[in-house]
Amino acid sequence: MNGHTDILAIETSCDETAAAVVRDGREVLSNIIYTQISMHTVYGGVVPELASRKHIEKIDQVISAALREADIPLKDLDAIAVTYGPGLVGALLVGTAEGKALAWASGKPLIGVNHIEGHISANYIEHPDLEPPYLGLVVSGGHTHLIVVKDYAEFEILGRTVDDAAGEAFDKVARAIGLGYPGGPKIDAAAKNGNADAIRFPRAKVNGSEYDFSFSGLKSAVLNYLNHAEMTHEEINPADLAASFQKAVVDVLTDHTVRAAREYGFHKVAMAGGVSSNSALREAMRKACEEAGMKLYVPSAIYCTDNAAMIGVAAYHEFMRGTRSGWDLNARPALRLGER
Repeated sequence: MNGHTDILAIETSCDETAAAVVRDGREVLSNIIYTQISMHTVYGGVVPELASRKHIEKIDQVISAALREADIPLKDLDAIAVTYGPGLVGALLVGTAEGKALAWASGKPLIGVNHIEGHISANYIEHPDLEPPYLGLVVSGGHTHLIVVKDYAEFEILGRTVDDAAGEAFDKVARAIGLGYPGGPKIDAAAKNGNADAIRFPRAKVNGSEYDFSFSGLKSAVLNYLNHAEMTHEEINPADLAASFQKAVVDVLTDHTVRAAREYGFHKVAMAGGVSSNSALREAMRKACEEAGMKLYVPSAIYCTDNAAMIGVAAYHEFMRGTRSGWDLNARPALRLGER
């Protein structure tokens, strides 16, 4: 052994087949991602059955490429890590089966990793000064979580979405406007040419829970606006609509996050997840944190979307805590943060 802890991580929770080798929880030796976006674009969203089949086709190639790029043979690894939830059940099953098979064949410890914990951990890759405790915001296609990160593998959820996740709302609105899939990047691009104050959309609050999120009302407001415009033959400016919708989402995410950080006395805020690569959200959060005297951490775009490097980072901290998974590890599509 080389004195380091090297972990092979596998991620197949949605439509990216990914594998990475991570050293000591901070250094990414390889990060291979096969994305299925072009295949699912035709259908306007991820088709679970097709995603699972493509994972089966690609997973061995992706893992081989990750080991080759890291220049580390399977026998020299310290552990095998795999995302086992939350996500699409069929997609998760491919990864967990592969992870268990590799760990069994190589005699290495197996570590099941929570996908959301992976997103949070992505920030450790490029920010060596970031250490818990701090406030985390995870915004992705399937998740919107406001989290107190107490320690590397210890969390308290302050708020979560009660309906649509932020990324889901982006996809649905993009489809309604006719921008296509994936919605996040398309709305981000269109909004750059629009007026964010052109249309006033609601900023939803959840009764009895100040840090929970709700985006389905906003999505409905956009659809109602479109239907009304169609009935009255009013011309729609897609750029203005995209910018106004995006601002409504960004305002709520920024407000909740900074308010929670202030209330809990945090001076560090870390964003993660696919939506955290949205340029308007990054800029609004940077500005709000600066005004509040807080430091904002955000991963590079490659570590915001689903990848295995973030799973390897999370796995390292679980590994150091003594977490080990048994051969009964199974896909948990509705796994919550902090559950095992």
